[in-house]
Amino acid sequence: MTLANATVQTGRGASPGGPHGERPARINRNAGTWFLVLPALIPILVLSVGPLLYGIALAFTDAQSGRTRSTRWTGVLNFQDLLHDGLFWDSFRIGLVWAVGVTVPQFVLALGLALLLNQNLRMRWLARALAIIPWAMPEVVVGIMWRLVYNPDAGILNETIRDLGLGDGRDWLTGLATALPAVILVGVWAGMPQTTVALLAGLQNTPHELHEAAALDGAGAWRRFRTVTWPALRPVALSITALNFIWNFNSFALVYVLTNGGPGGRTRLPMLFAYEEAFRYGQFGYAAAMGCVMVAVISVLLAVYLVGRLGGGEER
Repeated sequence: MTLANATVQTGRGASPGGPHGERPARINRNAGTWFLVLPALIPILVLSVGPLLYGIALAFTDAQSGRTRSTRWTGVLNFQDLLHDGLFWDSFRIGLVWAVGVTVPQFVLALGLALLLNQNLRMRWLARALAIIPWAMPEVVVGIMWRLVYNPDAGILNETIRDLGLGDGRDWLTGLATALPAVILVGVWAGMPQTTVALLAGLQNTPHELHEAAALDGAGAWRRFRTVTWPALRPVALSITALNFIWNFNSFALVYVLTNGGPGGRTRLPMLFAYEEAFRYGQFGYAAAMGCVMVAVISVLLAVYLVGRLGGGEER
């Protein structure tokens, strides 16, 4: 019994330490990990990676709508046509103006609102709940609501202008000079709550003791913000700003409901332009090439953002 016990104990002690004992355990751990990840991985592969790869392949063909049309491989012909398509590059420029015009005011206003909601105010819980209402509303509902606000005849904006004696109002969404600013205003209003929530979470993670120490040293509100609040908030601010820019550049539903890309293409974002080429004119291959260009641009922006974050992390 003693020899058997010694043999069993020796085997138990030696097997995990040896290379042949570690390999089965490692395989079992990897299999268990994949078993847990697989339910979430399958929808990603089916609904995201698969369509992305199919869209990339489609960009190198002349695919068009219609069952009787045969699809041929055309190589980079769609991309060559895209380089000389002035309408697409105009929409690309409009998309950049839209993304910057929405993202920057979004961040500035959300930062001010987050600083306010972080104060010890009465009924602060109610103010926080009301602040996220625009975020909880679907983009289609937001677009319909703001179309009513901008209505030239009975909209609340023009009615207010008339009541104040500032004029007869105007048709904001169909004017060549006012359509894009009006849509940008809606984008800022709809996306600001999400940025506010992210910045508010960052503010609440800032140690209160640092603010107290800075106040005891005689630092004013601006100096405390610059030396204590902003350094702690900077990683969150960079993350949410980069994500907002990407989301805004890829916007579709809000602008589609508000203006459908008009008037005269003044609010035709790249995603709207690709949608029209695919589903209005049936040029699926050409629209897929536009999508590839937009994916490439977003990938470059993400790479620049990640390099900046990693560089900043190494410096810290």
